[in-house]
Amino acid sequence: MRFLSCSPSTSAPTSAGTLADINRIEITDPDDTRIEVFQGLRDHVLRRERELPGGDMAGFFIAEGDIVVERALRAGYQLESMLVDGARTKPLPEPIPGDVPLFACGPQVLIHVTGYHLHRGVLACFRRRPLLDLHQALTGVRTAVVLENINNPTNLGVILRCAAALDVDAFVMDKSCCDPLYRRCGRVSMGEAYSTPYARLGPFPEDLAQLSRRGFRLLALTPDPHAVDIGDLMLSDDEPVGILLGSEGPGLSTATLDAADDRLRIPMSGEVDSINVGSAAAVAFYAVQQARTRR
Repeated sequence: MRFLSCSPSTSAPTSAGTLADINRIEITDPDDTRIEVFQGLRDHVLRRERELPGGDMAGFFIAEGDIVVERALRAGYQLESMLVDGARTKPLPEPIPGDVPLFACGPQVLIHVTGYHLHRGVLACFRRRPLLDLHQALTGVRTAVVLENINNPTNLGVILRCAAALDVDAFVMDKSCCDPLYRRCGRVSMGEAYSTPYARLGPFPEDLAQLSRRGFRLLALTPDPHAVDIGDLMLSDDEPVGILLGSEGPGLSTATLDAADDRLRIPMSGEVDSINVGSAAAVAFYAVQQARTRR
């Protein structure tokens, strides 16, 4: 695959973010090789494969929407190129280097690339950063969310947005979790996760021992009626905790539950036995906040 040059930008960021400040390039051919980096967005499975290690898009990710793009910029990700509706007049997200290519596309090109009109929106290609190791991700962290087999990008996006809003300092994933920089995940999280440190671990429960050795108390969320009511949780203000969440449906594996220090449940009313993992995450993060203040 051919990509536009992705050499680091040396220009200072623009202050206005207007279309006049940007290196605007008109695109009229849907197969123009200059926008190859944005092709394939309509096939979600293929696109995710392209961005995996070994794929032709490895090392890059796509952000969608003004707020999401702006948060990626402010988190320090290097912007490579942007694609917009050619009829857009609204100022662009800031701060944008002045020499970054801005591909201004007509309706046919937009439909071919994305499957819909962008409605004056924006797509942006960013360069990924090296993945942090566990030490880097957890240094100074008091509350982390630890994820097992969260492979739905919508659920992951909800979890990460809640984490950013409710005092979660970092997140850790096993290798089966989906990509937190995948476009849909970034859109659902509103780009909140871009500034949150994260790392990947090997198989659970073996690699959970790395958190325990760092002094983290592992709190496993489960619908098990014999688990402790999460409202009864007590924590000291400086006690580091890892909140374990499993995939929609199966939840955490039995081995991972056995490796946890505590099993916690959210009490349910009526005949409901569980709630969506994103909703459960929000309740758990808030409960940890409250558990720290009650001591």
